[in-house]
Amino acid sequence: MAGGVVLSIGNLSTQYAWAFVGLSVVEVISSSMTVVIGTTLNYFLDDKINKAEILFPGVGCFLIAVCIGSAVHSSNTADNKAKLNDHKDAAKDTNLSPLKETSGVYSKDLEDGSGFTNKAKAGTAVFLIELENRRSIKAYAYVFGKSTFIGLSITFFAGVCFSLFSPAFNLATNDQWHTLKKGVPNLSVYTAFFYFSVSCFVVGIILNITFLYYPVLNLPKSSLKAYLRDWDGRGWALLAGLLCGFGNGLQFMGGQAAGYAAADAVQALPLVSTFWGIFLFGEYRKSSRRTYILLGGMLLMFIVAVAVLIASAGHRK
Repeated sequence: MAGGVVLSIGNLSTQYAWAFVGLSVVEVISSSMTVVIGTTLNYFLDDKINKAEILFPGVGCFLIAVCIGSAVHSSNTADNKAKLNDHKDAAKDTNLSPLKETSGVYSKDLEDGSGFTNKAKAGTAVFLIELENRRSIKAYAYVFGKSTFIGLSITFFAGVCFSLFSPAFNLATNDQWHTLKKGVPNLSVYTAFFYFSVSCFVVGIILNITFLYYPVLNLPKSSLKAYLRDWDGRGWALLAGLLCGFGNGLQFMGGQAAGYAAADAVQALPLVSTFWGIFLFGEYRKSSRRTYILLGGMLLMFIVAVAVLIASAGHRK
């Protein structure tokens, strides 16, 4: 149940962090921290059944991915800031300031039909602001390069939470601390997963309802009634929950068989989410060569780390 609590808090934290530093960086840093801390804890909890000479070089690769991920964000933030400055200068030179923001269209005055009405091109300053306007959590700090420290702080906090849920589940199923009385069998993976899921669900409800009435980051207040009436995007949220549940269950089954340290290779999710950030959200469109080189290095290091972790798998007696 403690594992479910930290997973629920970690999930919610990443959603706030996305608004500040982007999907790609949040997933890579938080998941890499999960592997670095969680894998080390699980290695010793599992009585070292995984191959240390293979496992820890893989953990080192994840740690390098964290450092490169931070550098990617720093470089991309500088690129975005330059685009926005050029956009402001161009607006002043053509007497188009101030521009009004709309959902995907920019104009001096849309009511009289003047101004720009073309869809923003990916990677441009207008595209960046348009992308920000579509976020459910409005953190303009992401576009304008401010409050990066807040975003990275939330990201690292989420990484710590994520790094604890797998070791907690390991303790629940294998009782390394000998809390059960003699002759009492350990919890099966499926029983432990039930309690894990229940606590994750309850904490998620409590936190989300609390933030509806007492929002953070200067977000507008809402209510439970308004939440229940708004079904826009709810289907995607339910699908995400099902995928997360199946993913966790399979991770725990694999960990019980081959060691929870090696099962942390399931943190390949940043590899997928980075491509979402690139192709769907356009987070790195028209960025500098330095940003592309760092991004490629981050992904390469991440792929190597996952492969090495898989190779370290052992067999539980």
